[in-house]
Amino acid sequence: MKHLIHWSIRNRFLVLLATLLLTVWGLQSLRQTPLDAIPDLSDVQVIVRTSFPGQAPRVVEDQVTYPLSTALLAVPGAVTVRGYKPVRRLLRLRAVRRRH
Repeated sequence: MKHLIHWSIRNRFLVLLATLLLTVWGLQSLRQTPLDAIPDLSDVQVIVRTSFPGQAPRVVEDQVTYPLSTALLAVPGAVTVRGYKPVRRLLRLRAVRRRH
């Protein structure tokens, strides 16, 4: 560490030049960084995908859909629970209020 300090004292011009270059590079990077001007105000959503291959729709409804729906509705802050049933897959969506 002492060697670095002594080298920096002896080579002040190089240290100042490196500092200036790093500062210019940092400011240039800051100006080129894209910013999202519009914040995401949508509700928080959780998607749960389940599969129960080879079972009848009624069995899937009784053993997967209903228990999952009731469990998701019991979550504090839950607003809506929607179920979608694509082919061979059960998809559950839960939207929850944002806490500000």
